[in-house]
Amino acid sequence: MLCLDMRLVQRLRGERTEDAAARDRSKSVCVASFRSKSPRDVSAFKLFHRRASSAISTASDLISRRGVFSRRYYGSVEQLQQPENDGQEHCRRFRIENGDSPGEKDEVSCLFGMFGSPSTPVLENPEYQTRWYFKYFLGKLHQNYVGLDNDKIPFFLSIVLNEDNNSCVPLYRAILFRKTGAQKISLPITQHKVLTVKQILSNFPNMDRVDKGPKEIFSPDIQKDLLLLEEQEGSVNFKFGVIYMKHGQSSDDDILSNEFGSPKFEQFLSLLGDKIRLKGWDKYRGGLDIKGDMTGKYSMYTIYEGHEIMFHVSTLLPYSRDNRQQVERKRHIGNDIVNIVFVDVDDPTQSETAHSLFNPTCIKSQFTHVFAVVSVDRENQYRLSVFSDEAVPLFGPSLPCPPVFRDAQLFREFLLVKLINGEKATFETPTFARKRERTLDMLIKDLYSEHMTDARMTMLNRRAFSDVLAETPRHSRLKEDSRQIEFVRIGQALKLEAIVRGDAPTSLASAGTAGTVFKRSPWEASCFYPVFPAHPIACADSWGDNRLAIGTEEGVFVVEDGSSHRLIFDRSLQVKQLNVVEPHGIMLLRGGHSNKEGKIYVFRLSQIESLNEPRCRLDIKDHRLERTRGTNLYAISRPGGARLRMCVAIGRKLLMFQWKHSAAWTAWCPSSDTDTVEGFTFLWELNLNETPTMMTILDSGWSPNSPSPGDILVCVGYKNHWDIVNGRSGYAQHLHTVESTKAHLVAALDLYEDQEVQLLLCYNHTCHFQKINEENSSSTDFDFHWNSVPTDIVCAFPYVIAFTSNSMEIRLIVNGNLVHTMSMPKLQLISSKNDIFFATTAPEFFPNRTDRLFVDRQQELQKLSPPSSPNASPEVRPLRIYRIPIHALSRSANPDHGCVATESPPTWKSADAKLTVPEQPRVSRSATSSPVPPKAKLSPSVK
Repeated sequence: MLCLDMRLVQRLRGERTEDAAARDRSKSVCVASFRSKSPRDVSAFKLFHRRASSAISTASDLISRRGVFSRRYYGSVEQLQQPENDGQEHCRRFRIENGDSPGEKDEVSCLFGMFGSPSTPVLENPEYQTRWYFKYFLGKLHQNYVGLDNDKIPFFLSIVLNEDNNSCVPLYRAILFRKTGAQKISLPITQHKVLTVKQILSNFPNMDRVDKGPKEIFSPDIQKDLLLLEEQEGSVNFKFGVIYMKHGQSSDDDILSNEFGSPKFEQFLSLLGDKIRLKGWDKYRGGLDIKGDMTGKYSMYTIYEGHEIMFHVSTLLPYSRDNRQQVERKRHIGNDIVNIVFVDVDDPTQSETAHSLFNPTCIKSQFTHVFAVVSVDRENQYRLSVFSDEAVPLFGPSLPCPPVFRDAQLFREFLLVKLINGEKATFETPTFARKRERTLDMLIKDLYSEHMTDARMTMLNRRAFSDVLAETPRHSRLKEDSRQIEFVRIGQALKLEAIVRGDAPTSLASAGTAGTVFKRSPWEASCFYPVFPAHPIACADSWGDNRLAIGTEEGVFVVEDGSSHRLIFDRSLQVKQLNVVEPHGIMLLRGGHSNKEGKIYVFRLSQIESLNEPRCRLDIKDHRLERTRGTNLYAISRPGGARLRMCVAIGRKLLMFQWKHSAAWTAWCPSSDTDTVEGFTFLWELNLNETPTMMTILDSGWSPNSPSPGDILVCVGYKNHWDIVNGRSGYAQHLHTVESTKAHLVAALDLYEDQEVQLLLCYNHTCHFQKINEENSSSTDFDFHWNSVPTDIVCAFPYVIAFTSNSMEIRLIVNGNLVHTMSMPKLQLISSKNDIFFATTAPEFFPNRTDRLFVDRQQELQKLSPPSSPNASPEVRPLRIYRIPIHALSRSANPDHGCVATESPPTWKSADAKLTVPEQPRVSRSATSSPVPPKAKLSPSVK
């Protein structure tokens, strides 16, 4: 705790130290010169996102950088000489993750020690959530289109109307197949409004100006073609090499000439999977011969979360005493993208040294991009290092510090997840991406030529999406019914075929797998408050560890764990924004029935706690901050800063205020900080050219380009662009413009590192990274896209979470990869200052299957209106408030570098009998759905 206390004192004094940014677990160094580098030569990865009001919450918000900055923050990456038989030397550059570099041994590492490493093993881009066509389209009635974009490049578009059976959320799902890959979006259904195909297409990037609308394809055979396009994203099953290497061996000829492995290696193999007989093997074979023992008699095989994995074990592949190069072994292992190298050391104390001596270029393969080096120490613990080709994007999970695993089963899960994610990341390298793009380009062009010349295209080929199932003459209706039945039958047959052969995201090979570990996901939420009135929530903020302040149309409530909610301000004060600033003991409100009447009010938290009855607007005139009449928006500086600042927007005018006491002064003399409105000091005023829609106050002390330390920078978002403004100098710098006819700005999150400020700009379906010192930077190479347009964005290392009105989408910030999606009706983010709080309709009040509105066959075929949404029902359904602990997202849940949480989630404790949940069937209070993909429904969907 000494380290943390010193940091707290330094922060309270407003001091900044060189080691204020925490270092990431992963480092990248030149493998050839790793042993000779001094600690100062290995630059550590420094980055943290200060977003909480205390030192502990700040430490829990350590955040990682995306791949665009990997080369800089993961250290030097240098060329490694790889001599070939022709005498020429070929160079490769690798990045190493060892979790134990010198930079992590300073006092900053004690912050990580308090919370554990953010190394929970999570599969990235899981197929059961990314293979949309297989999951949501195939075997169901949907529509497919073909067209040309503005560059005359063909594309295919698939659209389906879905209703999530678990949460009753109806929506459109659409997939756009292009040569660059498949893009996916989901769009909410608006009552009494059916979208046309051109309107749906316009929601994809750069597709809002397509001249001609696409034409529909009626042939049911198109489903097989589109399934083939989706399968180009990568295989569902994997093959990994496993190489046995004796300590001191330095060439692949010597390594692959090891005829047998040691007992430790055999024990490691048994940990990876089961030993199977290849002859007659009827499951995934990974390219091995299963008829004549041409590739050996035995191999290792396992299943992980539906993925079949075959290991190419060097000591089980055919061995030749006469062929020193062991060509048969090289043929399989050299063509594996990911290889495990088990280093067998005679002296277990040399386990760590063996990792530092390993050079991946000793294994000559231009195809292998990732090496996972494993060894066993004297305590029978596994040590892991990962070498990745420089071109491979960053992938998780990050290694713990030190990278030693005491629990063998937890190590197995960590290793398998790391290997699977590594192979997926390799497919994003330029080499594989170009090959995939060429393949997709060829397939799409061939399919375009085939279907555009199909005679069946002439039938109603100009009908729009909204007119597809409209009333038609009886003979045409019967013909259309028959086509749809045949369409669904063929789709279900294709789905069943994929499942049986084990090439589907819901592979039957995983059914009934023994030893499955049911783990609690890092984002799994627990119930904080079970029954909150179904008032529309306008704003909210967390208050301490167990309270929330929530502003609704009916007033402002305080919700406390274990107590009933309490009204503190009645509906006469229509609160639009709310912030609880615990370091100064104040609450800020923006209230008013309209923007012209908007004002800022300041209250002491102690005053609110002592209220016996709700206050009205007439009672709080003394708490109104002067000069803020007409406020339509305000923003405060990030929690944990030395000074509390507030930027107020009144139309096109910006006003900057600062609390007269520093955080240090209030911390040392809390009894003397008793001000309300008089605590704010006016600093400056600035006129803008447009009315802002969002603002983010930046810590100018981190910007090396600031004209003076006292400057305060504000990121201002307008209708379709962002600027950085400096109120003292009046200088404005253009930051980023959204090139779209439909610009919807969502958020601008500030991240800090190495005395630089970086912004995560979110708009439409896109997240864009932007440094404020890079003028007119238009690079979008590292942008990533959401499946749905978010309403709120939360950054919690190593995840970035998007909230929509009916879903929560969780991605990794280092690479934008999807890790999980949850559907919930009436979903709304409440607060993310410390823990993440959100509200959704209580599960007890989801309509069961007998309560749902069923339409008859004619109505279902006509699709004149979408399914009834639970949000539109006149029945009032209370909200349930859930909490995701920030420490669960930012650390490993097991102190032994594992991933299984043993503690039970906290449950809501009622102190008032009136708040008991109405009698309903027993349901789980967890807000998450099971990560196990549901079984494919093969029953006919057309009645």
